[in-house]
Amino acid sequence: VMARTKEFNEDQALDKAIEIFWHKGYNGTSAQDLVNHLGLSRSSLYDTFGDKQKLFVKSLKRYQQQNHEILIELLENAPNIKTAFTDIFKQAVIESLQDRITKGCFMVNSSVELAMHDPEIAKIVHDNQKMVEDIFCQAIKKGQDLGQISDKQEARSLARFIFNNYSGIRVLARSGERDKQVYDDILKSIFALF
Repeated sequence: VMARTKEFNEDQALDKAIEIFWHKGYNGTSAQDLVNHLGLSRSSLYDTFGDKQKLFVKSLKRYQQQNHEILIELLENAPNIKTAFTDIFKQAVIESLQDRITKGCFMVNSSVELAMHDPEIAKIVHDNQKMVEDIFCQAIKKGQDLGQISDKQEARSLARFIFNNYSGIRVLARSGERDKQVYDDILKSIFALF
């Protein structure tokens, strides 16, 4: 007997899993939520992804990869690195202000919800921090070499500062902050250091 071919696209299913986990959190998402949202039978879901935890880990890794690709492309192709960073933050603010369901950032949310209790998630979150920090650091060094970013601060510590503030803005969004002035003040202070 030949095995039945999978009649769905795994990446599309993961994108849908990202949506539901991002919106409801890991603990708030039931197996039935996954079945309904992904449009798969429970058996297809478990045959393909294993359990809820494995599906969550795959979703988080996919989200991470997609975001890294966007950041790398944005920063590598930017004629001005400082402007590119400003754009990244402004985009985060726009998303935060338009985010009616206050979902924040999937990675940051996962960190807050699960990293303390789940070593596998903690590792993904830590690796993500390191990778984004490296992407930022490389871009900052380039910006400093081009005279677009002040070299008063060491590139690595500036990268850490930027990453921390970027995550902070996402946490603020998750808490439901809707005052644009709050975000504008934060951005003004961040970029004063550049």
